[in-house]
Amino acid sequence: MSRAKPKQNLEVCGDCGALDATWASVNKGILLCTPCCSIHRSLGRHISQVKSLLKGSWHPNQLNMVYALNNNGANNIWEHALFENGSKLMKKKPTAKDSINIKQEYIKMKHVQCAFAFRESYEDGLLSVENELGKQLHASVRTANLETSFRLLALGADPNYFHDEKGSTPLHIAIKSDQKLQVELLLVHGADPSYPDNQGKTALDYARKFNNRDLLSRLIENQYEVTDTFSYYLSLHKPDHNSGMHFYIPQTGFKSNSVCLSKLQKINNTLFEELAMDVFDEVDRRETEAIWLSCGDTTDFNGVPFLPVDNTLSTTRNQGRQKLARFSTPEFKSLVYDILVDTQRRQMMSDNGN
Repeated sequence: MSRAKPKQNLEVCGDCGALDATWASVNKGILLCTPCCSIHRSLGRHISQVKSLLKGSWHPNQLNMVYALNNNGANNIWEHALFENGSKLMKKKPTAKDSINIKQEYIKMKHVQCAFAFRESYEDGLLSVENELGKQLHASVRTANLETSFRLLALGADPNYFHDEKGSTPLHIAIKSDQKLQVELLLVHGADPSYPDNQGKTALDYARKFNNRDLLSRLIENQYEVTDTFSYYLSLHKPDHNSGMHFYIPQTGFKSNSVCLSKLQKINNTLFEELAMDVFDEVDRRETEAIWLSCGDTTDFNGVPFLPVDNTLSTTRNQGRQKLARFSTPEFKSLVYDILVDTQRRQMMSDNGN
């Protein structure tokens, strides 16, 4: 991973037009200024996945994808109705000089409610619409036309759509076509590299078949993103997947809390995966907050002291997620360590057929 050096073209905030955009929303495909970024952070990762262009750790493909989307007008998808001829919307896009409250109202309408987003009208039922979007995405990812794929995903196309006639998913096609940025876009939106095609082969299998080491490495990194993030958070080291080592558990500085580990081992895989994802989000919040506080232009804007509410989750789970912020750094790292240890145990059991 490399520290990003932002390009000098089109570095304009997608939400207010400020010229000093030093942050990005990875899944929205736009750049952000500091005030607008503070609002995006308050929405949560389930709405906007925020990264610092100056201090964030980026995979080159992901950074190139964000710039490609930004430079090719991805923001127009989110603001389509504002500039459409004959639009009846009375809303105006804020400027860099507008107050944070005006920007907040606009950003919530734009990114939470998707009030201005491009929408196509279909006469057929929902299932037909989903199939049509999926087929279009399946066709689009074989080309370099990233913005078309992004528009389809924004409309609701399933990144894991299985094309019955072709017998494959969009990720299979993007891998076969060596479309690195399309692969990145699909991964950001939830494509699963382990999904098989009609021959039982996964995207990983095709990356190996075509000896595409870059994409194979990226797919493996995606599969182990959560545990790699935990390892790096604890030790600033990640496993060497190319050598077949998929877990890196620090040997010094940490030890398991026997009570905590015993409780973790008793919960089923579904609950364990939910906990791991919640802790992953908290790691991201803490790391982004540290970067936020280290920037000289963020002092006038609120940070994010705990994970924002995700309305797609239960009240109980949201409460548990927010309580993670109460853990001191040593307590939280101990929890991360135990989850990492038990993840490896569960993976070994799965590999052995248990």
